[in-house]
Amino acid sequence: MVYAAILGFGTVGSGVYEILRKNPSSIGKKAGDTIDVKYILDIRDFPDHPEAHLFTKNYDDILNDEEVSIVVEVMGGLKPAYEFTKAALLAGKSVVTSNKELVATHGTELIAIAKENKTNYFFEASVGGGIPIIRPLNQCLAANEISHLHGILNGTTNYILTKMFQEGSSFEDALKEAQDLGYAERNPEADVEGHDACRKTAILASLATGKFVDYNDIPTEGITKITQTDVIMAEKIGYVIKLIGSAEIDADGKVNAIVAPRLVSKTSLLSDVDGVFNAIMVRGDSLGDVMFYGRGAGKLPTASAVVADVIDAAKHFHINKWVIWGEAESGLMNDPETASYRYFVRTKDASLAEKFPGAEEIGGADGEFVFVTAPMQEKDFKAQVGDNAYIRILP
Repeated sequence: MVYAAILGFGTVGSGVYEILRKNPSSIGKKAGDTIDVKYILDIRDFPDHPEAHLFTKNYDDILNDEEVSIVVEVMGGLKPAYEFTKAALLAGKSVVTSNKELVATHGTELIAIAKENKTNYFFEASVGGGIPIIRPLNQCLAANEISHLHGILNGTTNYILTKMFQEGSSFEDALKEAQDLGYAERNPEADVEGHDACRKTAILASLATGKFVDYNDIPTEGITKITQTDVIMAEKIGYVIKLIGSAEIDADGKVNAIVAPRLVSKTSLLSDVDGVFNAIMVRGDSLGDVMFYGRGAGKLPTASAVVADVIDAAKHFHINKWVIWGEAESGLMNDPETASYRYFVRTKDASLAEKFPGAEEIGGADGEFVFVTAPMQEKDFKAQVGDNAYIRILP
């Protein structure tokens, strides 16, 4: 018998409990042993729960119980999740998490502690919810040198942009609908300003390079300034707009990373990813392009990825599964001002395009003019564009 404890009984935590209770036989066969829930930690009371006896408010009950070998951390945030996770790993317990903020901030340390204590820190659900991407990067694509990662990593922003393109909604109306449907929080800043996608991009870049990529070093822009003029003119030239988290790795191992709205050609598979769905495109030197697609959030999709990690942890009791993710290196990140893009520019100045050699004028709407630049470095572009609105174009 393998005993697990669940930290946090919110959306994902209750989903983990539900799956473990729903499929015990098949999960046990895959794990090589029966997996049972011994504790559920939450600050709230659940007196009407059919297994109310499992609940505790005292983490020491879990930490000091030698029978508990797997801790499922689905609390979110850094405190007390970091302290609880570190203590569990030091005690020789494996930890499984969906907490992208914790992985992106303290992943290097926690992975190292797991290795030192012959246990595991698994975080498949931290990027892409139910979409398998962490394990493929670690195992299935291990023979490849990864050169590009481009992902639609946030379902809330993708839902809003889909509404703007397919129904002509304004950003404000699409956001309100997303909130009404439960896709967006009452305070949507982490989603619409790109912070959520940034942390996920940092995790993917860290795995692709094997070195810690700090999300604070990734330039990040949200979708709050996207207008219907952008939508109309993008469609006119065969593009859609998506919030994309990108990491490109040079031949010398240096990283160009950014999270921002991007014009995506309708010939790209990413252009067809609509609604709350997520997708990650990975390019390897041997495999070429491969895309991982599915529901990037939600109770059971995310919980299914967590339980898959629980099964993996049960199969590797006291055997550390190597994760190549080392300390940060100075000079790992390229200067974002030297990155080169084509730009889609929206302006009220009809003469602005003349400042950009090779610019292609697209047209205009509502008193604004739109043109597309030739490839140029960010610093040179910003020196000329002033306060005018722009969107980078995904190659």
